[in-house]
Amino acid sequence: MLAKLQQIFKAKDIRNNILFVLALLIVFRIAAHIPVPGVNPGDLQAYFEGNQVLGLLDLFSGGAMQNFSIVMLGVGPYITASIIFQLLVMIIPKLEALSKEGEYGKGKINQYTRILTVPLAVIQGYSFIRLLSSQTGGALLGNMTALQLVTTLLIVTAGTIFLMWLGELITEKHIGNGVSLLIFAGIVSGLPQSLRNTFIAVDNTMVLNLLIFAAIALITIAAIVLITEGTRNIPVSYARHVVGQKNVGGVKTHLPLRVNQAGVIPIIFAISVLIFPPMVAQFFVRSQVDWIAGFSQWTIDIFADQVFYAAFYFLMVVFFTYFYTSVIFKPTEIAENLQKQGGFIPGIRPGRHTSDYLGTTMTRIVFAGAIFLGLIAILPLVVGPMTGIATIGLGGTSLLITVAVVIDTVKQIDAQLVMRDYEGF
Repeated sequence: MLAKLQQIFKAKDIRNNILFVLALLIVFRIAAHIPVPGVNPGDLQAYFEGNQVLGLLDLFSGGAMQNFSIVMLGVGPYITASIIFQLLVMIIPKLEALSKEGEYGKGKINQYTRILTVPLAVIQGYSFIRLLSSQTGGALLGNMTALQLVTTLLIVTAGTIFLMWLGELITEKHIGNGVSLLIFAGIVSGLPQSLRNTFIAVDNTMVLNLLIFAAIALITIAAIVLITEGTRNIPVSYARHVVGQKNVGGVKTHLPLRVNQAGVIPIIFAISVLIFPPMVAQFFVRSQVDWIAGFSQWTIDIFADQVFYAAFYFLMVVFFTYFYTSVIFKPTEIAENLQKQGGFIPGIRPGRHTSDYLGTTMTRIVFAGAIFLGLIAILPLVVGPMTGIATIGLGGTSLLITVAVVIDTVKQIDAQLVMRDYEGF
């Protein structure tokens, strides 16, 4: 570890890139504490502490949402736009063809994603303001005039575009993914305060519970690393053939199939589904129609039930894991590429048989990844009541994102170090 740090420090360009990324993360944290004019952040913080759904969203923004800051939406609209275009590429033939045009196609899709981020930020900002106003009767935000509402929407939309720009600047330095690092910074920023509140609240009777909590956290981190890095290696052989006067091929390699092929995307999808019904119900709970008001209240109550919430959350994560894996993993294309390159899986005929084999193998592997993601998602709902420690907001989902970002960042830094020393090899 010390030797690696010394290598990083001696490499001037890598050192400067890391310092540049840290400076941008500091800028993000400063912006997260600049509130939109005309809002009292103190009242909002008290309200967020009593709302589980909004508290979960605030965790990913690093407190920017409960501060009603200029970047309160975080990079959420940009992530939503990215997911939408990932799905559209699979559905629309023109976008699929564009995605296969190398850097040009990737750049065009990124441009479309940035454009879609703007209206999504406006819609999410407006929905959030209306939600707070309807739930509190205007007590938190007051009665905004049309001019104040438009001004607020412009500010928070500009804040999202600003974070999107920061994320792209970070990505260009090849020190991790910019958007992921911004989310990572938001999650980690709340950890010191949570630890402080925990040590203040814990007395002598809760020391054992705190040790159990710490042990569960360490085991969870180890399991996340194991699953994140876990792969099933499918052996692949390439037939020997003659090109000119040389024999080419005859190489044996492997095709890695990741256990957690979908990453954290299924959890993000599941959270969106969980948030949507009670959020919509809040708008109709005061309806003049009795059955609409009753159904809205029933929806809010059932999603407030911890048992139903955990079970539904788990099932949604498992479902979206299979769904998203089927979207991004194309066994037919892989089988075709192997056949074109003269590769084959020993014991499996090329073409359709290879495609079926890869699809069946991935389905079995994904089962373990889906169950793991589901357990990680509901981990805070189980550990909190069991240990009695609810002051640490770093749940399973946050740990998954944090560990994944750290692993990706370390790999990118290692890759740059290897490139610098390539001549020595």
